[in-house]
Amino acid sequence: QVQLVESGGGLVQAGGSLRLACVASGLTFRSSGMGWFRQPPGKEREFVASINWSSATSYADSVKGRFTISRDNAKNTVYLQMISLKPEDTAVYSCAARKSLSGSFRVNEYDYWGQGTQVTVSS
Repeated sequence: QVQLVESGGGLVQAGGSLRLACVASGLTFRSSGMGWFRQPPGKEREFVASINWSSATSYADSVKGRFTISRDNAKNTVYLQMISLKPEDTAVYSCAARKSLSGSFRVNEYDYWGQGTQVTVSS
C-alpha cells in the first residue's frame, strides 16, 4: 500500500530554518504530483506548495520567497526547505501525493496523505 512518511519538524525560533522530508513508497513516485499542506491550530488544512513530475513548482502567497519544494526521484522523497520562519507558520505539515503528473493546490485532488509532522515557531 501507499505510505508517505514525513520527518524534520520541530521547535525553532522566529527567523530560523527547517527542512521537511517526505519519503514515499508503494507508488510510482516519479510520475506523481506531490504537495505540502499545513493545518494551523484551530484552522483548516491549507495549501503550502506543490511540485509536478518535471519539478515545476507552485506556492501559496504566504510562503513565496521563504519556502522551497523539491523532489529527488532516486530517493522517492519530496522536501520542503523553510527559511525565515514566522510564528504564523506554526502548524502540522503533511505531504500528499496524486495519481497525476501535476501538482495541485486543492486538498481534495490528492489521493494519499502522510500523518504529518509538527512545526512550532516561537517568537
